[in-house]
Amino acid sequence: MASSSNNPDGGPSERDFEQYFEQFFEQKFEQYYEQTYENLFSQYGEQQEPKKSKKKRAYVERDRVEGDNRLWNDYFSDAPTYPANLFRRRFRMNKSLFLHIVGKLSGEIRFFQQKNDDLGRHGLSALQKCTAAIRLLAYGCAADSEDEYLRLGETTARSCLENFVEAIINLFGDEYLRRPTQEDLQRLLYVAEDHRFPGMIGSIDYMHWEWKKCPTGWKGQYTRGSGKPTIVLEAVASYDLWIWHPFFGPPGKAPQVNFWVNGRQYNLAYYLTDGIYPKWATFIQSIPVPQGIKASVFAERQEGARKDVERAFGLKTNERLALSIMRKKNLA
Repeated sequence: MASSSNNPDGGPSERDFEQYFEQFFEQKFEQYYEQTYENLFSQYGEQQEPKKSKKKRAYVERDRVEGDNRLWNDYFSDAPTYPANLFRRRFRMNKSLFLHIVGKLSGEIRFFQQKNDDLGRHGLSALQKCTAAIRLLAYGCAADSEDEYLRLGETTARSCLENFVEAIINLFGDEYLRRPTQEDLQRLLYVAEDHRFPGMIGSIDYMHWEWKKCPTGWKGQYTRGSGKPTIVLEAVASYDLWIWHPFFGPPGKAPQVNFWVNGRQYNLAYYLTDGIYPKWATFIQSIPVPQGIKASVFAERQEGARKDVERAFGLKTNERLALSIMRKKNLA
């Protein structure tokens, strides 16, 4: 509705009335809102309990230098307490290889470099951090199990393990996380021929890997006797415990190689397997009930060569157990 700003009677116009009404309404609404807010705050604000102050973490003086000295005297000094065979069993590698890894990590990864705190005291050494990570992987133990010996807490041990795994992938991934080259294939063929299996490039086997995030609708078809859903992990391992081809699901294709057996040339490599695999040209199985000396010798040699992949899966199981424990501790 249009209205004129000039009223012939001299009284207020409709536009003046609308403006006055809007100002009056806004003023009353603000007064009502402020009064209501003050009433609610005075009624319920005093009833709220004060927030509990966060507990401070208790400081433990662990004497990191003492732990470093004990570790050095036990394994790395000129006259160590424990001999080389015990080092190999507890660290799952030779001392020279472990020191090579420690030197590589301490030289290129900042986390593994020893630092000083604000008081000038030495922090954890690279030996302590790498030893903690290796022990957790080797034994599959809890994160705080190394506190008493290496003098580092649970959180620090988890951090050592995570940084150790990431550093190994970044520094050694190009060398060890790769496809086999022609030089690798020739080396594997040479070793296999020395073991009386010309053309063999490794052993293949599988293991059941627990599937924690399995969809509920699929659990029935992926569950076996253990009651937990699992998926099958297959892998090809060589004599030196290198896992060349791990995969979940259908296998890949064997590489093309050239070798001779009894005067006949072959161009497709093969793997040693157990009796559960199909009878394909790329799978050479043992003889369940060998008859005669020739069959017995073949079965003995084949089953002995297949120990490589079983050893590799044994190490993989320990690593998976350690990572599973670390994941559970992180979620706790």
